[in-house]
Amino acid sequence: VQLQASGGGLVQAGGSLRLSCAASGIAFSINAMGWYRQAPGKQRELVAIITSGGSTDYADSVKGRFTISRDNAKSTVYLQMTSLKPEDTGVYSCNAEVTGLDRLGHAYWGQGTQVTVSS
Repeated sequence: VQLQASGGGLVQAGGSLRLSCAASGIAFSINAMGWYRQAPGKQRELVAIITSGGSTDYADSVKGRFTISRDNAKSTVYLQMTSLKPEDTGVYSCNAEVTGLDRLGHAYWGQGTQVTVSS
């Protein structure tokens, strides 16, 4: 399974961006999908996660501003980011928890996409 992320960029504070991450390859099922970010000098943190059934969870810092969604038919997860703040700056990576054809759980990561929010 490969994950291809897109949609990062440079935006002013208060602006919006939409990230996409498409999964390709063969698997029995794609379970939870999520977005993580890593700011310079900081550890990677969970931003938002969505289950195959549509249940979501968010980091407290982004609640009310970010929305995660997924299109199961396209095996794609989205992160709509609004009211962006400079502290949202970082490399955003998508993750997928997959049940492989071997019926075992596997975790896959996409390449990071840079999000820079200027003040």
